[in-house]
Amino acid sequence: MNNQASNPANLLGLDYTKEAAGFKKFEQPLIDVHTHLIGNESVRIYQRAAALYGIGLSYSMTPLEYLPIIKQIMGETVRFIAVPRFRGSDPIYDHGAGYIERLKGYYKQGARIAKFWTAPRIFALLDRPFASHPLKLNSPLRLQTIQAACDLGMILMVHVGDPDTWFKTKYADSARFGGKREQYDSLEDILSRFTVPVIAAHMGGWIEDLNFLSRLLESYPHLYLDSSATKWMVREISKHAGKDVQRFFSRWKTRILFGSDIVSSDSLEGQAAESRQMSEQLTFELYASRYWALRKLFESDYHGPSPIADPDLSLIEPGRYSELDAPDLHGQSLDQDLLERLYYKNAAELLDPLFMEKTKTEIP
Repeated sequence: MNNQASNPANLLGLDYTKEAAGFKKFEQPLIDVHTHLIGNESVRIYQRAAALYGIGLSYSMTPLEYLPIIKQIMGETVRFIAVPRFRGSDPIYDHGAGYIERLKGYYKQGARIAKFWTAPRIFALLDRPFASHPLKLNSPLRLQTIQAACDLGMILMVHVGDPDTWFKTKYADSARFGGKREQYDSLEDILSRFTVPVIAAHMGGWIEDLNFLSRLLESYPHLYLDSSATKWMVREISKHAGKDVQRFFSRWKTRILFGSDIVSSDSLEGQAAESRQMSEQLTFELYASRYWALRKLFESDYHGPSPIADPDLSLIEPGRYSELDAPDLHGQSLDQDLLERLYYKNAAELLDPLFMEKTKTEIP
């Protein structure tokens, strides 16, 4: 250990480089199906952390304009997921006609997954009630955009729901954000209308309720989940009884993909030399901590504190927890077959055929 207690990504003072050597070895590299990579130096640091923790391929939601630089840095170890513009002044255009145009650009660059983000935060972009909001996943605007992605031959990734704690606090205004169960009405409508594979990010947005996720997976055989959003997964999976997690992952062993939700940025570029070394170390620990925590969660019997601060604890019990407190992490010790399925086999079987097909020369 080293004295890094002030780093919210390393509360335990771990040497993440040395720690990486202690994890299981697999016949094939791991595949992370959910990252957000942007920048130059930060991506090189991510690349180092990913390699140390066995990641051989990353799927990234990189803005279209940054694809060439990320591809130049990472080569064949990165594939791209299409995303709309998120900071424009017109969300109707950005998630509608503007996204349709960007989808074509992504397709030409080899992307074969289109992301549709309907976390409840999106409903605050426009002053409309949840019940009739034009950015709901099954609104006419979204249906048109989803159809455009399908016409290109893309599959879908969706973000629906958010942690239960947020619906008790940040999203308490249900008229504006909707209740948690209401988020899934539009998802089920999409799953009924479209038969292409759909990856529901962050364990479908409801890792707190394994029975609900099982019902969705049973009802829609083209639905898949990814394990991204590390803090959320660590906190909530650790709360479940180990036998329940084992049973869930065993039942759906071909339908769950490994993902981290690591976000890199270009904040390192342009820093003064004297602060750069510290910034690079903190950035490395940020990325490495996510892989450390997820791999500890899935493949070990570790029972102890997470090294990552989780501000969600303080949302519900602000007097008991601060934003620098961390939950306990209870390793689930998934067996080898489940780990291989989770870490790389499921992603390879689902996504390799898509990303290896020839790009169409004519795009509608």
